[in-house]
Amino acid sequence: MKKRWKNAGLYALLAIVVIALGTALLDQRGTETVATWRYSEFVQRVENKQVAKVILSPDRSSALVQAEDGDKVQVNLPNDPQLLKILTDNNVDISVRPQNQDSVWLRALSSLFFPILLLVGLFFILRRAQGGPGNQAMNFGKSKARVQMEPQTQVTFNDVAGIDQAKLELTEVVDFLKNADRFTAVGAQIPKGVLLVGPPGTGKTLLAKAVAGEAGVPFFSISGSEFVEMFVGVGASRVRDLFEQAKASAPCIVFIDEIDAVGRQRGAGLGGGNDEREQTLNQLLTEMDGFEGNSGIIIVAATNRPDVLDAALMRPGRFDRQVVVDRPDYNGRLEILRVHARGKSLSKDIDLDKIARRTPGFTGADLSNLLNEAAILAARRSLAEISMDEVNDAIDRVLAGPEKKDRVMSEKRKVLVAYHEAGHALVGALMPDYDPVQKISIIPRGRAGGLTWFTPSEERMESGLYSRTYLQNQMAVALGGRLAEEIVFGEEEVTTGASNDLQQVARVARQMVTRFGMSDRLGPVALGRQQGNMFLGRDIAAERDFSEETAATIDDEVRQLVDVAYDRAKKVLIENRSILDQLAKMLVEKETVDAEELQDLLNNNEVRMAAIA
Repeated sequence: MKKRWKNAGLYALLAIVVIALGTALLDQRGTETVATWRYSEFVQRVENKQVAKVILSPDRSSALVQAEDGDKVQVNLPNDPQLLKILTDNNVDISVRPQNQDSVWLRALSSLFFPILLLVGLFFILRRAQGGPGNQAMNFGKSKARVQMEPQTQVTFNDVAGIDQAKLELTEVVDFLKNADRFTAVGAQIPKGVLLVGPPGTGKTLLAKAVAGEAGVPFFSISGSEFVEMFVGVGASRVRDLFEQAKASAPCIVFIDEIDAVGRQRGAGLGGGNDEREQTLNQLLTEMDGFEGNSGIIIVAATNRPDVLDAALMRPGRFDRQVVVDRPDYNGRLEILRVHARGKSLSKDIDLDKIARRTPGFTGADLSNLLNEAAILAARRSLAEISMDEVNDAIDRVLAGPEKKDRVMSEKRKVLVAYHEAGHALVGALMPDYDPVQKISIIPRGRAGGLTWFTPSEERMESGLYSRTYLQNQMAVALGGRLAEEIVFGEEEVTTGASNDLQQVARVARQMVTRFGMSDRLGPVALGRQQGNMFLGRDIAAERDFSEETAATIDDEVRQLVDVAYDRAKKVLIENRSILDQLAKMLVEKETVDAEELQDLLNNNEVRMAAIA
């Protein structure tokens, strides 16, 4: 009913505007267009007895003249006091046009025209901004959650691969919703909340879609950022409205994506602890496990920043389960590749097992993007199927960026880049307990003039455990490129191409001393605590807990570790100089050398391995 009256008011306003415009147009159309005389011509015709009648305007600035032959002419009059005498002497009929008497309604409409037009424009703008009926202007506090009473996401647990443990945890939640009696018979209670934690692209949102597709209960989905507004109290109101809708549809599932947008620690902001976001978080805590409770509602949330979440939000009773959705291992990557290979035309030489081994550290999103890039390359090359060449090119593109083959390289620069990359590859190949070389290329990619790929150990990446020997080898390999330039071209010709390598060496050496306890003089201690305000940034928040003397010792230890890595890499390159020259020559000629070609080169020459540090 209210909507009908508002529409009627809108139509009335539009009708008033149309009437005002129509009246103005009709008034203009009623004005006749006549010829004009100059004043001198007018006086002359009056004296020649050619003017029968003159109608003066009220302000005596113009006159409508009727000639003897009946024609009507317009004349603009100057301020001439002799005009009336001239007209009277020549027996001209004189009259004055009455002043225009506009109607009261017309004058009112004319004065209200622009205000009415402005109001109508504002009405339309406000209605469109609210995205619906006019009564939504006061609905800021309503929840923006998408509700699916019978979720049709087209995603099930069969589409989720590579994260079996996380899938098992959520499968139990879905099973509880479908067969609650089997769990309650032994006294089990339904989990109130499940927090999905993991790096970006590992499949947290995909798991939520699978839960929606499998559960068969109402599913509410919302982003954490949609609770936060610039208006005070809106976020808390939206939380209340969301849980009121969920309670009315219980049992149901509420999915909150990127919950760290609203669930950050309280009292950690620079503007004090009484801000809008914290009031929203307080309301969320109360609704999840407050005085009234929320039986029948399961909260599923996702974040890749669990370190910033408030402790009250993480406790059991709110989030009973924290499911880690980590990067998949080799078997997981193989399953993910099989899922994403569906619907793609793959040639017979495609080996998913080999692709899975070449992509350690890739997430599900990375693998999906990898196969999509390979499909794009195949289409660009006018191929009917995706071959292994497209997949290998796609892996290189994802890791290092597209090739820049159109860049013209001088022969001198090509040789220098070849020796630089050959230095990295040769030191890495001859270091004990280090990752094998996968490919060497001097084709520019991204910001890099050339690249050397190593295949990381699957076991080492999964465990996250790196030995002291491995870290020392890593520093030596990073220094291999600069040392090759120095040995071949001399110290005066060393370039800035090793800047990133030197930063990596300094970072690894300092972490060995201050974090990993791998210093002979300082011993197994960790120095430098990450405390203070986490929102100030890691560098600003870092607290120095050691003296100036210890800081000098740290610098000395870092310098010693770098010097040892430098000497080891230099010794390897000098003792295998002939292999370095051959490898650089191969790179200049072919631009790319793979692992098999490098291994053949090492097998055909006398090799001296690096000594253990």
